[in-house]
Amino acid sequence: MIFVPALRATRFAPRSFDRSVERFVNDTFSAARRSLNVEQDDKSWTLSLDVPGLAREDLTIGIEGAVVRIESKAEAKRQFKAAYELPQDIDAAASEAKLENGVLSLKLGKQVPVSTVTQLAIH
Repeated sequence: MIFVPALRATRFAPRSFDRSVERFVNDTFSAARRSLNVEQDDKSWTLSLDVPGLAREDLTIGIEGAVVRIESKAEAKRQFKAAYELPQDIDAAASEAKLENGVLSLKLGKQVPVSTVTQLAIH
């Protein structure tokens, strides 16, 4: 049990302060319940996270640049929402996802950087 003292004086602790403490505590404890395992090699990252109670049909996975977003659909029995930013852009064509026994495994391909170097002729 955590005790967080809150002062209700409007000049010292406005209502927005109370909400930010509440969000911090909720985010801290909800993140502690999630387990995320990240591994990488030269060509990809592998993310494994627990999503018990969710089926394949309940989840959507979106990739945008270096960010992968995972969320449950509105009609799912359990709600889940997470986003992870990786240090390099993700190659969506070389990525795959699988769900087994409540564990979602994402194999995300690393996008090969394209060189934009041009050579100038010397006259």
